[in-house]
Amino acid sequence: MPVNPTEPFALLQNIERRCLEHATGLPMQVEAEDVWTGVGFRLGRHRLVAPLAEVVEILEYPALTKVPMAKPWVKGIANVRGNLLPILDLNGFLYEASTNLTPQCRVLATNYKGVFTGVLVEEVLGLRHFRDEGKTSVLPSLDKGMRPFMKRAFWRDGEYWGVFSLHRLVETPAFLQVAI
Repeated sequence: MPVNPTEPFALLQNIERRCLEHATGLPMQVEAEDVWTGVGFRLGRHRLVAPLAEVVEILEYPALTKVPMAKPWVKGIANVRGNLLPILDLNGFLYEASTNLTPQCRVLATNYKGVFTGVLVEEVLGLRHFRDEGKTSVLPSLDKGMRPFMKRAFWRDGEYWGVFSLHRLVETPAFLQVAI
């Protein structure tokens, strides 16, 4: 159907008609699965995951200033973009065994109820996504030192991933008592 180029409205109608003739349909709407996301990390032989909402930042092991008269698991204080961040060794706190510093070591920073803290872990394994059907109340075989900080676990690919709460850790009176 020829269109008179002097009639703008007819031209627009013609363009619309041609677009509709060649348009493909929208894809079907698919229900999104409920997926829980956390930051995976390793502590000894344990693969753990911290809720994503509890991790403010992941840092390489920073330069530290030692804190006199502090417990051995207090590594020191770091200056992170003008904020003082105490770095505490999770392995040292839980097991009284200092973490061997390697290039894989990372600090999980958390900020809960005004307590800005960095927790040293052996390795960060990246973001981990778990489907609801993998959720389990069965916790991986853990010692009594770690169990109070575990919320639940996920079973995936033949192994447990314990959900470790950094907020529960920060609320623990023993964790806040850093002086000797």
